[in-house]
Parts: sequence; structure tokens; C-alpha cells
Amino acid sequence: MAQIDKSKVRNAATVIVLRDRFTTPRILMGQRGAKAAFMPNKFVFPGGAVDAADAQVPLAAPLSPLCADRLSEEADPVLAHAITVAAIRELWEETGQILGAPGDWTAPPPPDWTDFAATGHLPDAGALQFVFRALTPPGRPRRFDARFFLVDADALTSDADDFSAASDELSHLQWIPLSEIRTFDMPFITQVVLAEIEARAHDLAPPTSVPYFRNNDEESLFLRLYGRPMED
Repeated sequence: MAQIDKSKVRNAATVIVLRDRFTTPRILMGQRGAKAAFMPNKFVFPGGAVDAADAQVPLAAPLSPLCADRLSEEADPVLAHAITVAAIRELWEETGQILGAPGDWTAPPPPDWTDFAATGHLPDAGALQFVFRALTPPGRPRRFDARFFLVDADALTSDADDFSAASDELSHLQWIPLSEIRTFDMPFITQVVLAEIEARAHDLAPPTSVPYFRNNDEESLFLRLYGRPMED
């Protein structure tokens, strides 16, 4: 039997939920398990790899055109929908929080979406903002091309303090004040992303350009994504 190539880069989506942004801003985070192959024991935002079925999941509202444009730069535009859907699924699976709108599914949901659909919601990407992209450096046990999305907690349909529907993938789920977050054990890239979030915590508009920390086999570059040129 052929072995799985663990160095293969997988597309991934991560969600940064920001609460009380104009008073005492807090971020929803949890801790990965000690036996996790990727970033054990670290405090992280909810997120994970894109599943093939995510491409078939309908959205009640899509990502904004500006964010979708940034998301499609240096990437297959077809992936944009699946990545956005994956962000909402991972948020639901790892925290039990619903980013959705009331609605009925016109077709049976994929297995990973059954519990979400049972809440009576369709995933809704209208409030998501694409704010960061990072490619895991070579040599790591897992490599991801991760897209980070920011969303205000007010966009959640669920109770922001109820984590009862969460899986056990993340423990110690909590709202961490930005003023205290540096005291937690976090991956380097999480700290980099947090600096970007802190800088725009009071800005409700999506960014006009998105930082891209690209680590490939040749070099590491810190780029900015401005979107694809508009076609005539």
C-alpha cells in the first residue's frame, strides 16, 4: 500500500471571531491536543483542511466580491467557494458556533454537514472578510495553504458563549482579550496574524489588500494580494 505523502500542501481555512471590538476586543481560540500531529498544545483559531464535499455546499450569501477577488489571486478561482464553505464548517465543528442564515437545504447535506443542517441553517459567508494567507514552510509534518477569515461575533446565529455542540478537537475554548493574548502559547504564524487583526480591530471594512506569507521550497516571501485584474 502506498504511503500518504504528508508533505503535500492542503488548502485550509481558518476563522478569527472578534467580539466587543470597540470596547474590550476578544478573540475566540482553543488549544490543540498534546498528541496532535500539527501544532500540538498550541492555542489556535478554529480551522482546518478543505474537504472535497465543501465545493458542493450551497451558501445563503456568498463572500463579498472584493474578498472573493483577493481570495482568487494566485489560486484557482474555483477553490474560492470551497475554501469559504470550509471556514464555516470548521468553525461549527470546532466551536459549535453557527455562521448561517435560517433556510432549508434543497438536497441532502454531505455527512460532515448533517449536524449543521439539522440546526435549520444554511452557511452564510456574507460577514466573512478574507484577511490573511499563509503557506506552511517545507519540512513540517503537515503543510497547509491556509486562508484566514475575520468575522464579528455579532454575525453568529448561535449563543457566543455556548460551546456545547463543539467537537473535542480543541479544548479550553474561550474568548481571550487581545490585551492578554500574547501570554498564551501560540504558533508563530498565529502571532503574525494577530498583529494584523490588532491593527484593524476598529476597521469594519474588508482590507483592500491581503498579506500573504508564502513559504515554498525556494524562499520565504511576505507578499500582498490585490486581486486579479478585471477582465473587459
